[in-house]
Amino acid sequence: MRNNRRFRMADGVELVDHQNDSFKMQISIPFDDNGFLGRQCPECALIFRMDAQQYKALPEDLTLWCVYCGHHAEHSEFITEQQRERVMRAAGDYAMQRVSHELDKMFSDLARRSRGSSISFSYKSRPFSPRPLPGIDEEQLIRVRTCAGCHIQYAVFGEHRYCPVCGQLPAASVAFDALLADAARLDALEALPSEVKAPLREQGVLTRNWVDTVENVVGTVEALASALFQATVPDATALLNGKGAIFQRLDSMADLIITAGYPDVRSALGPQTWHRLLETWAARHVFTHNDGIVDEKYLTRVPGSSARIGQRLVLTEGMCRQALDDAKSLCEKLIDVLR
Repeated sequence: MRNNRRFRMADGVELVDHQNDSFKMQISIPFDDNGFLGRQCPECALIFRMDAQQYKALPEDLTLWCVYCGHHAEHSEFITEQQRERVMRAAGDYAMQRVSHELDKMFSDLARRSRGSSISFSYKSRPFSPRPLPGIDEEQLIRVRTCAGCHIQYAVFGEHRYCPVCGQLPAASVAFDALLADAARLDALEALPSEVKAPLREQGVLTRNWVDTVENVVGTVEALASALFQATVPDATALLNGKGAIFQRLDSMADLIITAGYPDVRSALGPQTWHRLLETWAARHVFTHNDGIVDEKYLTRVPGSSARIGQRLVLTEGMCRQALDDAKSLCEKLIDVLR
């Protein structure tokens, strides 16, 4: 039975229906200036944003994915804390009025029954004024991303691996995002004022960042090459049997791709780029396994190096930026080759 005029609700709330033990209301959730709606993972509690109009057009039984941790559940579970506060405010206002109405009814009945008796009492209810709903002031998007699979538009605030609608992102998207992130980190440190950068340089932060960049480059290419190979090559499992971490070794990786019947990625890149990549991979190996101290294995891999055994390699920002460019080229060629 509808009787909504008895309840005063804040702007943005419409009481659609209510009965003895249930009610239904519609509560507006403001979008940001770009027309995006916040979503918050119930598992990791991180927020991402989605195009509101696209979100409204999705099926009601949609399973949503957290773009960060991959948790997936019914989309209503991804309500943000600020949105939940807004909903609870509206529900609380309704509940207070329900209690007030029940009290009015109870005391009216008591007053009617006590007429003519020696017992008297008074009760006066006060008009209810709903409180304005809390606003939504969540982190604003910086750039819009578009899923290559379902074309949904969304925004993230950290490293992510999933589309909110179709789940796991393509390996290529993850790889190029990772390379961009490392380039952005180099840019951020380079843009620091000199008075901030100087103590960081002295403490080895810049050097550590360059080492991390080289290690990340190798890991990014390894992950992409492995994913592409296993997705493309029909007998990938048999070819990889007993090969260990073959995608960490450039020449072994290239030979494996040829064995599988695909073109030589070395030829696609050219000798100069491939040579620089070999040096980057050798530097990564010596930093990961020997704290950057040059050993005989490094000199075997980089015969043109002027370093001597026992010396520690010195990286530069320029070397890292070149490594990122070369890795991007390698990723593009791997995608072309492993079709």
